Amino acid sequence: MIEYGFLCAILPGLASLVFNRLDLGSQKKAALYKTLHITIPEDLDYTDVFRPILEEYTSSSELTQVKITNMGSLFRLTYNLTLRAPGLEKEMIDKLRCRNGNLEISVSRQETPIGEL
Repeated sequence: MIEYGFLCAILPGLASLVFNRLDLGSQKKAALYKTLHITIPEDLDYTDVFRPILEEYTSSSELTQVKITNMGSLFRLTYNLTLRAPGLEKEMIDKLRCRNGNLEISVSRQETPIGEL
């Protein structure tokens, strides 16, 4: 019985180790999932101002949060993005800077990436 118990413990452990080492593309796709935080002046209509740029550089984008900052004079928008190509982040940020008046922009890795079927 000890041999069967040992076998039942070792096989799932080895299978788990193999799946973790193979990665099966999860890290490659993880580089495409980003969170964009962008600060804009309160007088800028945020509903469609960034849509052309985001459509150019992302395959999907979703506005997840709008927050008022700086005593109500600024909005802080949070988007979940799926980039078309990971190397074009700087180009996208440069175009966004022109629209938001050169206020703060940050792009970070998403904590929980959006899963695809």
